[in-house]
Amino acid sequence: MLTILLLAIPILAAGLLFLSGAKNARNLALGAGILELIVTVIAFYANKQGNAESLLNFNQEWIGPLGISYAFNLDGISLVMALLVALLLPIIIYASANRTYKSPHYFYGLMLLMAASMMGAFATTDGLLFYVFYEFALIPIYFMILYWSDNPNKAKITLKFFIYTLFGSLFMLVSLLYLYNISGSFNMNALYEAGRSLSAAQQGWVFAGFFIAFAVKIPVFPFHSWQPSTYDAAPTAGTMLLAGIMLKMASYGLIRLVIPALPDGVAEYGTWALALSAVSVIYASCMAIVQQRYKLLIAWSSIAHLGVLSAGILAGNAQGIQGGVMEMLSHGILSVALFFVYDIIESRVHHDDMHKMGGIREVNPLFAFLFFAVVMGSVALPMTSGFVGEFLLLIGFYQVSPWLTAVAGLTVVLGAVYMLRAFQVMMLGSAAASMLNFAPLNRHEKTVLTILVILIIALGVYPDPILSTSNPSVESLLQGLNR
Repeated sequence: MLTILLLAIPILAAGLLFLSGAKNARNLALGAGILELIVTVIAFYANKQGNAESLLNFNQEWIGPLGISYAFNLDGISLVMALLVALLLPIIIYASANRTYKSPHYFYGLMLLMAASMMGAFATTDGLLFYVFYEFALIPIYFMILYWSDNPNKAKITLKFFIYTLFGSLFMLVSLLYLYNISGSFNMNALYEAGRSLSAAQQGWVFAGFFIAFAVKIPVFPFHSWQPSTYDAAPTAGTMLLAGIMLKMASYGLIRLVIPALPDGVAEYGTWALALSAVSVIYASCMAIVQQRYKLLIAWSSIAHLGVLSAGILAGNAQGIQGGVMEMLSHGILSVALFFVYDIIESRVHHDDMHKMGGIREVNPLFAFLFFAVVMGSVALPMTSGFVGEFLLLIGFYQVSPWLTAVAGLTVVLGAVYMLRAFQVMMLGSAAASMLNFAPLNRHEKTVLTILVILIIALGVYPDPILSTSNPSVESLLQGLNR
């Protein structure tokens, strides 16, 4: 029943916020986020005990004659993804104390609904329900950007974002319906069997449908064009939700749906997808290098890292999938940290043009130190969380295509170029005149950045709790493929 509780907490809290009004909206949302984290930790403990099947599973018929159920299960992989949501949600809410939002009860209510949708997508074992949660997450972020963004082009940007991602998801729906027509059920195990019963050529077409849908949301070149403008337009809390959690639904879909259902299609016809992922790394990295604005640099950096994530998962081996799980958690934490740095800077100097900054370290050395730790994680320095995930992903990818791995591996070098350049331009040198009054970090800013840096280092030094949690599920998935 813990799975239902993880969905019920943010939904009920959102309803309470909508009804109660603006008073103490942030505190109510933060309380719900902390409670969500506590329940997730309990679920982790129950999973370690190995005898908590009733706590981690829920199955109730929804539309029985059509084989559709309210089916949820927290295995090792979905537990890590649930941790991603539960860990980042209270951090993002607490980090938003820098900002004052009009109608905050609606703002935080939408955040909680979005979190519930993402939690549902990670926990469900029903293919149609996954699609429903996957799509519903668009609605809260659409209104968050449309109503709370200061960007003058927000209406155009949100329309492009919504239509682009909604249209891309139709390819997933078509693929799901094709498999359902064979299996007669949307249960994922039934979909796996249906997919494996197809010829390699048929699997290739179904795989193309799934990959196009997921490539739009990951995003992968050339389906990425909605992302930089949407990140730029969204309020910072919304951008954190997008980059930190929401986009991981697509890479999770590759693990949960594509790899176990369509192994022959991926093996025979997946080279083009792997090539697009590798190209995405180089293209996005080059775009990040030429950016003048810090927020756009992070947006392009995210595309580059997620290109490696997509390629490693599609390798379809233990290292690639384990690396994918670890990288989704790590990238979520790093994305929130990088965008929070943007929020701190923008709240003080009211812009993010890197060449108009400089010397912030001289006036705020603590901020520069914490930012540097985040940068080291982003460039995958050993002993940081970024290293563990990317190292495993590249090992997995190498087993499939050494040449494409060499291309994708350039993300480490190019990432160091644009991230260290950004740090140097903004933080080092003599303090610019406009930076002399750069305010010191307040208590909540120190708290958020310190927590994020501790997580980045802790997961790099000791990743075993995450890897050992997901490993049994990864092995089970691969054994299913071998059968």
